Amino acid sequence: MKADILIIGAGISGAVLAERYAAIGKRVVILEKRNHIAGNCYDYVDDNNILVSKYGAHLFHTNHQEVWQYVQRFSKWYKWEHKVIAKVDGQLVPIPVNITTVNRIFGLQISTEKEMADWLEKNRIPFENATNGEEAVLNKVGSVLYEKMFRHYTKKQWDKYPEELDASVLERIPVRKNFDDRYFTDTYQALPLGGYTKMFESMLSSPRIKVLLNTDYFDVKDEVSGYSKLFYTGPIDRFFEFKHSLMEKLEYRSINFVTETVNKEFFQENSVVNYPGTDVNFTRIIEYKHFGNQPSEKTTIVREYTTDEGEPYYPVPNARNREIYEKYKAEAEQLEDIYFVGRLANYKYFNMDEAFKNALDLFHVLEANNVKKRSKKYGKKIAKKV
Repeated sequence: MKADILIIGAGISGAVLAERYAAIGKRVVILEKRNHIAGNCYDYVDDNNILVSKYGAHLFHTNHQEVWQYVQRFSKWYKWEHKVIAKVDGQLVPIPVNITTVNRIFGLQISTEKEMADWLEKNRIPFENATNGEEAVLNKVGSVLYEKMFRHYTKKQWDKYPEELDASVLERIPVRKNFDDRYFTDTYQALPLGGYTKMFESMLSSPRIKVLLNTDYFDVKDEVSGYSKLFYTGPIDRFFEFKHSLMEKLEYRSINFVTETVNKEFFQENSVVNYPGTDVNFTRIIEYKHFGNQPSEKTTIVREYTTDEGEPYYPVPNARNREIYEKYKAEAEQLEDIYFVGRLANYKYFNMDEAFKNALDLFHVLEANNVKKRSKKYGKKIAKKV
């Protein structure tokens, strides 16, 4: 098989780069080891006639206008302001922590932002520069909420307690001083009509793009030729393991999704309910029927259990893994016309919009450089003729 551009993986990063290069006339081949496109965004209609996501709920939100304009080209979207609740001490409370959360857990009657700010200041344990996840949470909400809502949930999700993770992992969690119970506050919050898979089908619809499913790059790499650039979106350590057997493996977390049909209209009052306590060993339950208010006599719920086994979903950010990744990154930078892009290849947690933007930015940088090279080359030819 021949291609101008070879892309490994048909998720967000791979699909964006394929669409962009096809748009400028390049022949693109995507190798995808799974039996479907759309990566972890893949969704489908199940036996209950409910649109469900195979790899967990994906909520699109962004403040990047260019990303919002880009994704609108491939689907119509409907507004969706995502909300999450958590079961704490037998009651449901909003996440992120807001006035309602504190009032329910502590039996208070806080009603203003000033009162909430005063409560947080009184209860937080200040750290000028948090060095790990535990310090990051204590600095925001104090020890009681840390214990009830964050410590054990983090252990279930990462198989590490907060003090074993970089501060950045938990610093991402917002705390509200008002009653706003939206999980995100971005300008644009929406879900694609018909689901993400249909959107990816539109992105990859160009006749210049060929997608080969059930195809592992490492099984066929000697059969692909003629490409000028290769974009790799898989785990960076796997790319090098055949040449550098002594290099350490990076840690990733996977998720075991346990699906159940419930013979009633709804199972829970919200699309996502988190379980931060030690009474259960799953992290959350997702009820997909809530998304888009889908009609069905039955409902589909999915319990999520994080694990070290299976497909890698999340990098595990801590000092050890950062040190290992830097070695792989140094190896990657020695390669010519091979680019590592996306969450697994960059060993960095990206939100969906950040994954889109990262791929778009890479395309713009590479093509801007190519334009400069072509212009310089063309200028030299003109100079020689003169």
